[in-house]
Amino acid sequence: ARNVSENDALSYVLGYCTGNDFTARDLQRVSSQWMLGKTLDGSAPIGPYLVTADQVPDPNRLKIECRVNGEVRQSSNTADMVFGCASLVSYISRYFTLKPGDIIFTGTPEGVISGYPKERQVWLKAGDRLT
Repeated sequence: ARNVSENDALSYVLGYCTGNDFTARDLQRVSSQWMLGKTLDGSAPIGPYLVTADQVPDPNRLKIECRVNGEVRQSSNTADMVFGCASLVSYISRYFTLKPGDIIFTGTPEGVISGYPKERQVWLKAGDRLT
């Protein structure tokens, strides 16, 4: 799909799932670009479930929550995104041809660790469970 109108954009969406955009902050700090800390094997896992688009009445009103070992670390809603889902699909299709199976990450919700004071920055450790 290329140059998709915002009105038609959601008709190109198969479904929705969660994804984690992990960053190795230690590697990110030693480079002038973010790429090194964001492009490691396994740094963008998705799923394990996909909800088909016909089961989601409004993708711009979905709760997003990340828990680490049962503790809520991030809680937001797609209603809080700067750009809605249709707008994102339309915009991206101006510059890239979208093909079946392509995945669009919408960005990080409120609650990024670097936005907290040092004493509240709790980093992931080996064995932590994310849900």
